[in-house]
Amino acid sequence: DPLPPPLPKKQLQRAESLPEPGSSHRCHGDPEPRAGSILYSIPPPLVRHGEGAPPRDRPSWAPKKPLTKSQSLGEPLARSSPQQAPPPSLKELTFGTADGELGQLLESPAEVCGVVLGCQEAALARLSAHMQEELLGPEERQQLLQAELAGKRWAALGVLDPQPCCQSGDAWYFRVAFTFEHRQLQFAAKVPKPCCSSLGVQSSLGTHCSIQRLLGRFTDNLPAELVLPGIPGKHSQAPSREEPACPAPRPALQVLLCAEVPQQTLADFVKGSHALHRTSPGHYERLGCLLLLQLCMGLEHLRGQNVAQGDLCPENLLLVQCPCSPRSQQGQKEPLGLSLPRLLISSFFKVQEKQRPCSSSREQDWTQGLTAASPPAAAELNVGRLIYQILHVDISLENILGFRSKRLPEIPSLSIYSAGLRRLATLLLHRDPQQRVSIEQARGILQVLLWGPRQELFARSRKSLALLRSWLQVKRALLLLRFAENWAGAGGSPGLEEWLCCQYFQGVTEHTLFQVTQVLYA
Repeated sequence: DPLPPPLPKKQLQRAESLPEPGSSHRCHGDPEPRAGSILYSIPPPLVRHGEGAPPRDRPSWAPKKPLTKSQSLGEPLARSSPQQAPPPSLKELTFGTADGELGQLLESPAEVCGVVLGCQEAALARLSAHMQEELLGPEERQQLLQAELAGKRWAALGVLDPQPCCQSGDAWYFRVAFTFEHRQLQFAAKVPKPCCSSLGVQSSLGTHCSIQRLLGRFTDNLPAELVLPGIPGKHSQAPSREEPACPAPRPALQVLLCAEVPQQTLADFVKGSHALHRTSPGHYERLGCLLLLQLCMGLEHLRGQNVAQGDLCPENLLLVQCPCSPRSQQGQKEPLGLSLPRLLISSFFKVQEKQRPCSSSREQDWTQGLTAASPPAAAELNVGRLIYQILHVDISLENILGFRSKRLPEIPSLSIYSAGLRRLATLLLHRDPQQRVSIEQARGILQVLLWGPRQELFARSRKSLALLRSWLQVKRALLLLRFAENWAGAGGSPGLEEWLCCQYFQGVTEHTLFQVTQVLYA
């Protein structure tokens, strides 16, 4: 049959109705496709000889365009793509990841299990970083605030209260205000007591949730209205309205501007919590474990920077109220003493220094008793002594330095945490340094006391790495479910305790759990 004559006008109408790139190369006689139809992604049927253009006039690549569109609709064409994209990283997987990328990770049940576990660990890491930023604030904003406070003195600050908001063993703290980015910020002005300054060390400690953060420093005369309790003379009380103000200026003292405003010291908290310990022993001793955990994490951070705590006593450990989320403020406010505060280490010295600052005669006696001990050993002994003090059990210096195992005071069993704290105190105060646990091991023991695994896990099955690995996998999944349920309900945003729990399950391994449980449940 003779070939039909070309129809240029009809071809132009097709091009106008389907302005798709490559449509002008469509052969004469191809079926008319509809815009948005799946037929457009199917290759055209073969043209018999005599129908349409000759095969030699058809471009060799004409049918490849529809093939690529069929691939986008879910029809795999592995042979047509010689270079396959590498599978995505587990840290990059999200709910919106394309199914084509997910398919590369789902070829076997073992791979599916690995994907799920890897996504859980990555999610915990992201949640932990987000909660830490909520607790400490963005690092960039703090750097901008530090630059803005450079060179500022008392005249640029607004003293909110002439009385100190907190008095530690080595400093007074005053609440001050400063306008930054059209907002009034509150932080603490730290006035060190005589012979108790550790500014040179504190300026280079980095950012950590358990370390006092320094925003600025200056040296200036103290304002006349500030009250310094405990200092004899006119500096210890505010000037009376009846008496004329003293014309002599107050001495110039070094002042540190700190990001956190302390409410009280650990000594104040322990002193005022006898009734709470008696009526709610489980809740109070859990708070004690969380406070000790924060202390151990801070000591680990300092040890990594070759810095030690200057005066590890309750009087020098600060407690700061954590900010409440807007959603948590909708319900009833938690009673005072029941919420978990942040614990801050505020006194430091270099490990190479022979003499560290002492804030009391009792601390001087304690230092003299530990002159032969290295700073790490002193830290372990101090934490062991703090356990007794938090649990309202008196322990003297003679008990610690010259004790035998039977002479240590007995810690009464009031809650599920009592036996573990008793065991930890005994290990930290062990007479043999080789048998004494380190701060890192103490941190792991406290985490196990708080979040498991508890001893009843090994009642049915013998303790093994496989059992601990399975326990970790299930607990991580349940922890993420708890976060999701609290976020969907009225539980409020995660707080300090949730962040500490996230830190634990994010980094712990079954090998670490095996070692810690061996020591704790021996």
